[in-house]
Amino acid sequence: MRLPIDQTRTMSGGSSNFLLVPIPEYPVLDCVPNKNVKIVVLGASNVGKTALIVRFLTKRFIGDYEANTGALYSRKINLDGEQVSLQVQDTPCGLYCQEQINRSIYWADGYVLVFSITDHSSYRTIQPLYQHVRRIHPSGNIPIILVGNKSDLLRAREVPSHEGEALAAELGGVYFEASARENHEGVHAAFLHICQEISRALGGGNGEKRRGGLHLARPKSPNMQELKRRFRQVLSSKVKSSTTL
Repeated sequence: MRLPIDQTRTMSGGSSNFLLVPIPEYPVLDCVPNKNVKIVVLGASNVGKTALIVRFLTKRFIGDYEANTGALYSRKINLDGEQVSLQVQDTPCGLYCQEQINRSIYWADGYVLVFSITDHSSYRTIQPLYQHVRRIHPSGNIPIILVGNKSDLLRAREVPSHEGEALAAELGGVYFEASARENHEGVHAAFLHICQEISRALGGGNGEKRRGGLHLARPKSPNMQELKRRFRQVLSSKVKSSTTL
């Protein structure tokens, strides 16, 4: 396994430290899956990439997050009756942390491109991101979906649904609007779709949908244990604040 690297990147007038999380070069331990499904989630800052991943894996929403350091989430899942090792790579700081972006794109089997429907500038980053993916993978079909997050903020919408649908069609993917805050079902549908697309691309699927869907196993990775710890902290702080009133 590659070791984590502490690296400083300059970002328009300042510098920030990012921990580059290692990309495993072997299947997840304690798992003998039929195949490995590797997803990278890409998008500009503050579009809700981490919130979408956490919502998908835990069915919960955390309002406040620590700085995105590009965490790798590993889970065992059952996808349409087949045991699969799922790995989801979060990515920091949009297009700025180029080395992390490049490694993640090269490593992944499929791509979730995320923008916020309340921020048209985040929508405009999608096309350059896709072009960068294509420079690294210039041939073949790429499993990809486009997600317009924050669909609960309709009054602040800057990107109409038809623009998202048109861009997804241009990229050769499917468009989903989702709300990490309000709607687990929409987030689940998006990730289920990309998992199924990757599974078919990797082989072993005949293109026919089988009953059973996707079932998440009990989390065992350090990332998930850390999420549980943070949930307990949030609940504890809420209890303390209510007792002082």
